[in-house]
Amino acid sequence: MRIEEKLARLATLSPAELRAEWMHAYKVPAPRLSPDLLRLGIAYRLQEKAYGKLPTRVARSLTRPAAAAPHTIKPGTQLVRSWNGRTIDVLATESGFMLDGHSYRSLSAIARHVTGTAWSGPRFFGLNADG
Repeated sequence: MRIEEKLARLATLSPAELRAEWMHAYKVPAPRLSPDLLRLGIAYRLQEKAYGKLPTRVARSLTRPAAAAPHTIKPGTQLVRSWNGRTIDVLATESGFMLDGHSYRSLSAIARHVTGTAWSGPRFFGLNADG
């Protein structure tokens, strides 16, 4: 049976048949998953056997947490940060950000201006989960 036929057949299997197919594919009892997730896991294994495993680099990247979604800062939002005894007070505008009467296109440009070094603007202002 061709891989396409095997994959199509999965859609017709009952939950009990899927558990049996899982045992055949993985050589261990099926975990307590919904039939849809069992189908996906079995389909992955069938394709892995037919086409080979993912390259290590790709597989490793799939186990890393996804990057946080970019922040959407609405115009009018005020960001305040203390840096070396100075209070950095930034206002978000329609076209970017304002600091001390000067317009900047990004928070990173402001962070670079304030610190004199390359910084992630969202991280500098504490908008990232890790920073």
